[in-house]
Formats: sequence, C-alpha cells, structure tokens
Amino acid sequence: MSSLKILAFGLAVLTAVTFAGCGGSKTEVKSEPTTVTTTLGQELQDLDKAYKDGIITEKEYEKAKKALIEKRTK
Repeated sequence: MSSLKILAFGLAVLTAVTFAGCGGSKTEVKSEPTTVTTTLGQELQDLDKAYKDGIITEKEYEKAKKALIEKRTK
C-alpha cells in the first residue's frame, strides 16, 4: 500500500509541475520588418506578364495593380 501512495504522490507532483510549465512565459516575441527587394516597376512588369500569359484575368490584374501601387506608394 505504501508503494501505491508514493506512486500517486509522484504522479500528482509530476502533473503539477507539467501544468505549472504551461502557464506562459515572460518571453517577448519580436518580429523583424520585411525588406522588399524588388522595385515597383519590376512588380508591375511581373503582374503584366502574368496577365498576358493568361495566368490572371483582366479583373484580377486591375485589382492587383491598384493594390500594389497603393501599397508601394504610401
């Protein structure tokens, strides 16, 4: 019977330690800014090529072009 109590106590301690570790941490997550390595002109050329190659529709092309220009000229 004594072995059973020791085993139960050990299991309780192990469970408590495991759950205590799940409480979170004070570690701060930092995100690095992304660097754009292409020019707006290159991206527009790539977009135009995708349209001319039939990869995207005219509607998708116009929408993407507008969004790209707005994003890159802020």
